[in-house]
Amino acid sequence: MTDHLPLPGADAGPDPDAAPATPEPTGKYDAEVDRIFGAGGPLAPAVGTFKPRQSQTEMAKAIAHAISAQGTLIAEAGTGTGKTFAYLVPALLWGGKTIVSTGTKNLQDQLFSRDIPTVRAALRAPVSVALLKGRSNYICHYHLERTLSNGRLTSRDDVGHLREISRFIKMSQSGDKAELTKVPETASVWNLVTSTRENCVGQECQYYQDCFVMKARREAQQADVVVVNHHLFFADVALKEGGMAELLPSANTIIFDEAHQLPEVATLFFGTTISTGQVLELCRDVLAEGLAHARGGVDWAKVVTVVEKAARDLRLTFPEGSTRLSLPQIPPSSEFFPALEKLKEELEGMIDVLEAQAERAETIEQCRVRAVEILEQYKAWKSDPKKGKEVEGDEAVLWVEAFSSALQLHKTPLSIAPIFAGQRASTPRSWIFTSATLAVKNDFKHFSAQLGMTGEPAQSWPSPFNYQEQGILYVPTGLPEPNTFGYTDAVVDMALPVIEAAGGRCFFLCTTLRAVNRVAERLRADFAARGLDFPLFVQGERGRTELLDSFRNAGNAVLVGSQSFWEGVDVRGEALSLVIIDKLPFAPPDDPVLAARIEVMEKKGMNGFVHHTLPEAIINLKQGAGRLIRDVDDRGVLMLCDPRVISKPYGRRIWQSLPPFRRTRVQADVIDFFKQPKPEPE
Repeated sequence: MTDHLPLPGADAGPDPDAAPATPEPTGKYDAEVDRIFGAGGPLAPAVGTFKPRQSQTEMAKAIAHAISAQGTLIAEAGTGTGKTFAYLVPALLWGGKTIVSTGTKNLQDQLFSRDIPTVRAALRAPVSVALLKGRSNYICHYHLERTLSNGRLTSRDDVGHLREISRFIKMSQSGDKAELTKVPETASVWNLVTSTRENCVGQECQYYQDCFVMKARREAQQADVVVVNHHLFFADVALKEGGMAELLPSANTIIFDEAHQLPEVATLFFGTTISTGQVLELCRDVLAEGLAHARGGVDWAKVVTVVEKAARDLRLTFPEGSTRLSLPQIPPSSEFFPALEKLKEELEGMIDVLEAQAERAETIEQCRVRAVEILEQYKAWKSDPKKGKEVEGDEAVLWVEAFSSALQLHKTPLSIAPIFAGQRASTPRSWIFTSATLAVKNDFKHFSAQLGMTGEPAQSWPSPFNYQEQGILYVPTGLPEPNTFGYTDAVVDMALPVIEAAGGRCFFLCTTLRAVNRVAERLRADFAARGLDFPLFVQGERGRTELLDSFRNAGNAVLVGSQSFWEGVDVRGEALSLVIIDKLPFAPPDDPVLAARIEVMEKKGMNGFVHHTLPEAIINLKQGAGRLIRDVDDRGVLMLCDPRVISKPYGRRIWQSLPPFRRTRVQADVIDFFKQPKPEPE
């Protein structure tokens, strides 16, 4: 084996699986796009750092063409292309009523607060813009008042947070909890002052006219551009709750940013999930409403206690810690099955009581409706241990997931392609799917097949970065196979000299939380032993935003994280100069949904690893690798520790999908790279 990775494509020839390139559009908007994105165009004075980029201009033309034709475009744009402006310009000028859906709430806020106002001002586009989030992001007047009056808060933090929320609601126009930075997003009190679909009082609420959720939806109805996130888009489409279900019919253009997340998010929402946590929330509300409106005649504490016990007993049928099992993996003799029947039985008893008391108050009737819905979901989850999939056509997999305090029962569709294709077929409009990671070696078939978009136009625009000069891909020699005992320690041993040469400034990305904990434990000890004064930040010890801010400010820190830091994280400049990835991010083989999907694929004569597991891992790896070079002046090393990228036949496909860094297997090359002075900007 040579010390240096072979050059990409040296003996590969054309890729027979690659999607055909989309021809350059020659639409009527090309000249206007050239003017806007050109050196003398309106974007340059509006954005101080703006420079014309051919890939950005060509991408904007392709999107304008798709909008004009009410067509679909799958658009992959390398890091630094400027894809946000590339879709916003044609959307604001020619998109009609446009919905922009993002991968995260943070990106959603950035689009609404910064990117869209910048483009709108530069173009002088007379468009109105609205921000729409899920109802759990808005403070509910009704639930806030109820929480204030029942005095059931137990911690001093909760009391202080509630006081801040009470002040905030009197001044806020939006009621969006993201604006109240004094109360952490993870504070438990939020569950008591926001509504869910199940416990919203609706038009019967005395605060209906002032409701922040309704106000946000009214503004979205009237706006030209509405910014949502994928979770809200699919939750509302699946439930037809009122937000997206009302917006979609009038939309001319739908744009999905960070579109690589869509298959997973859509699968989540087109399936069903019922949790013991929902039962406990229902019991909490039944007790509060019963005591408030029908105290006499019923022992409400006794009514809810038996249901709460049944829910907790169901959770305890699985061991402490995270567990994911498909229905056939649960032994028929398991206590799970009788515990599930017991919970259904106790829910029926509570429903009888609620039915008898429902005329006392509208809120008690609502609790009854919620209880019936929850019971129906438990009954719909077929609990025959001999059948792991839906009886009708093997279209869904049944599985359970146990957390420390809740048990979730899932029914997940094996493919969302027919469901999503049906959504897209309902009304003619343009659909734009964009991300930095949609293709596997310029092949879009994996992404498009998951969403039922076979044959739709797909195109990739390269990053403007000079990866050959700006970075190195380093695959070390001498590491054991990843399933070997002590593999994580071997990775840390190999990484320490590189971290030291880089002066810290490192993301250490792991594929499991167990590896995160072990890497953090080792680095703490080894930094102390070597006298290395690198601040160490570890996922889980603080919130993600706080960790990132501390990492940027330190300038020489090491951050150890798992999935949360593989994507959606932007650290520019010298603070991040080394990204270490411990293993190829293959999905765990015991994942019940993945196992069922692969079984179906192999029955059709396909190879589950080649056609699903490997493409998924490559797209995830591209996200992790994308953390390194974020700007034209960035320099750094991507250290990919997994020896399978060299030793396995599929390894070539993996590294050829990564940015075209210089490649080496020699540690000395990496040490020398960090010793070189940073080139002066041109």
